[in-house]
Amino acid sequence: MTSSFTWILLLFLTGHSADGFMHSMQYQCVFNSSELQDIEYINSYFYNKQELLRFSSSLGKYVGYTELGVKQAEHFNNDPSLLARRRRDKEGFCKHNIDLFYRNVLSKSVAPYVRIHSETPDSGGRRLLVCSVYDFYPKDIQVGWLRDGQEVTQDVTSTERMADADWYYQIHSHLEYMPRSGEKISCVVHHASLKDPLITDWDPSLPESERNKIIIGASGLTLGLVLSLAGFIYYKREAQGRTLVPSS
Repeated sequence: MTSSFTWILLLFLTGHSADGFMHSMQYQCVFNSSELQDIEYINSYFYNKQELLRFSSSLGKYVGYTELGVKQAEHFNNDPSLLARRRRDKEGFCKHNIDLFYRNVLSKSVAPYVRIHSETPDSGGRRLLVCSVYDFYPKDIQVGWLRDGQEVTQDVTSTERMADADWYYQIHSHLEYMPRSGEKISCVVHHASLKDPLITDWDPSLPESERNKIIIGASGLTLGLVLSLAGFIYYKREAQGRTLVPSS
């Protein structure tokens, strides 16, 4: 399995010395697939937030970044057993956790849902459509437009993919256009969760505000009918249970 992104798994270990300075180690697994040759294992040593030296599986040895780090790297590189352990960490630490990451996170996908709405037209007669795509995972996605089946390449803008608080993403694509009678405009979404592109057609029969009024009116009418029916049923039950007493 491959990915177009470079991912990094991190593990931090920290400790404090008596004089208040902080020692820390950082373990990184940099990868763009779960194949061993696409993984780099990095083990870094820090003192008071400054990196002293690191081991890189790509180099197979330690490299120092300060005077002390250079001396320590030379000492570590003269220890064959230590270098052998660090090289094994690429598979024992990185490969193991990356396989779990792919199996439980990267392999999952959630299909988006799409909503198209229009913005208020400007004085020049041009219109603006917004295709809002919500609740998809992973974040790789392509959103485009069709006019009468032809891809639109001009007057199209898009927001960045925005992360929601629930691990899902959303994105909004804008199409500015001059309306033509009888045309068909569609929003097209390509995503890993979809077997085929998701095509949503724009219905220009009524403006957004008018459709909302109809929906609200229909909802109010339905509620009124339900309440009227409930009142009628209650009245009938009360009438059937009432006993008539003849007057003298």
